[in-house]
Amino acid sequence: MRKSLVSKSKFLSLVLRHDPGVTGLALDGNGWADVDELLSRASAHGTPITPAELAEIVETNEKKRFDLDVWRKRIRANQGHSLDVDLELAPTVPPEELFHGSAAKNRDSIMAQGLVRGGRTVSSDRGL
Repeated sequence: MRKSLVSKSKFLSLVLRHDPGVTGLALDGNGWADVDELLSRASAHGTPITPAELAEIVETNEKKRFDLDVWRKRIRANQGHSLDVDLELAPTVPPEELFHGSAAKNRDSIMAQGLVRGGRTVSSDRGL
């Protein structure tokens, strides 16, 4: 992603993952927001984003944080919400062996307590 878009991507993460109210935007129950409304409210909030920039952010974000619907009229964050949204993910059975990337300094805590999700809403909250 171009460096000039990083701050706009971070703003989108704030609005679509954590606090849509900061701009007055409303997300539906599945986390979707209207693209035109998002762009209008972002601009009014002091973070203008063009449709082309939005498309570039969605397409080039290394972590694939955002998704546009097939008509490119709605957008949502794919992961890491602190809001309660239903991403409509199908339950899956995990493989017998899983790997978790973490810093070595966290090993003892993980071995003692297991993985602790922190403050974000995750798929396991929805029975996955």
